[in-house]
Amino acid sequence: MEEELVHFFQNQNGFFLFLEIAILLGILGKAADWLVGEAVVLSERSGLPKVVIGATVVSLGTTAPETAVSVLAALNGEPGLALGNAVGSVICDTGLILGLAALVMPLKMPRAIVNRQGWLQFAAGWLLIAACWPWGENPFEVGGVMPQGVGFTFLVLLIGYLALSVRWAKTGSGATELEEFEGDVAAPMWYVITKLIVAIALVVLASHILIPAIEEAALRLSVPQGIVAATLVAFGTSLPELVTAITAAKKDHGDLAIGNVIGADILNVLFVAGASAAVTPEGLTASPGMFKVTFPAMLLILLLFRVGVSFSGDRLKRPLGATLLIVYLVYLVLSFTVLKTA
Repeated sequence: MEEELVHFFQNQNGFFLFLEIAILLGILGKAADWLVGEAVVLSERSGLPKVVIGATVVSLGTTAPETAVSVLAALNGEPGLALGNAVGSVICDTGLILGLAALVMPLKMPRAIVNRQGWLQFAAGWLLIAACWPWGENPFEVGGVMPQGVGFTFLVLLIGYLALSVRWAKTGSGATELEEFEGDVAAPMWYVITKLIVAIALVVLASHILIPAIEEAALRLSVPQGIVAATLVAFGTSLPELVTAITAAKKDHGDLAIGNVIGADILNVLFVAGASAAVTPEGLTASPGMFKVTFPAMLLILLLFRVGVSFSGDRLKRPLGATLLIVYLVYLVLSFTVLKTA
């Protein structure tokens, strides 16, 4: 099937190739939204508080597209694509999604929770770069590798983070209700489980078809696959977070939007990058270009968010949202200019 997909996309003209990529990304986003809704129904029936569901199930569900794309890319021998998608999703979540959500409406921001989770988000970004750093060599010339053993370590840290999130959630107060994720709680259990399985299958299938399309698009654009993954694919796989954030902002549930983005960023490092490295004996490859543009862009956006929070009151305001969005757009331009000629 892999060879047939490669030949299929090679025979498409440019317009249809990118149209097909857009459709596949749309399917990914819709399937992930469907997956989250059904997972929340199952969790509610188990008696878990909604705040615990938000801290675990929702964030895991909205990062399902990134995980599926990156893990399948790693298994298919495309470690650069896998890592590029994980890092690019962090940049997209914090720069584009939070930026747009804050422009829609200044986001309510429980400072204690945002600071607590936000520092973990910032630390996760540094941890990912440290894991890829070629100690003793120049990363701008030779790049780096995230070893398989580090991938397993990240998955262990993921379990610890989820346990800590549940503990914090249970002791928190004033949690935002997750009405935008509620499904049909009266539906028979077999129907809910069937829909959940179909949603998971759609995420995996769309991801499998998407990878050869990305490879062909990268060839036609004359840019590394990791750059396409860190920009176009990262945007597509971040659609669930985008929908969540915009919906939450319109309903004045800014704390939900910010919390989902912060949680998704942490999971992009520990879950997406961790799982992708864990299934790859050679580890995930970080190109020199990632150290020149992608990693610095991630740190800059995370730093701006941290500094912006410290100077904000009880809301994340439009000027900070505009700043994050501008930095994201500059990152896109640099990715397709500086790195294309590097």
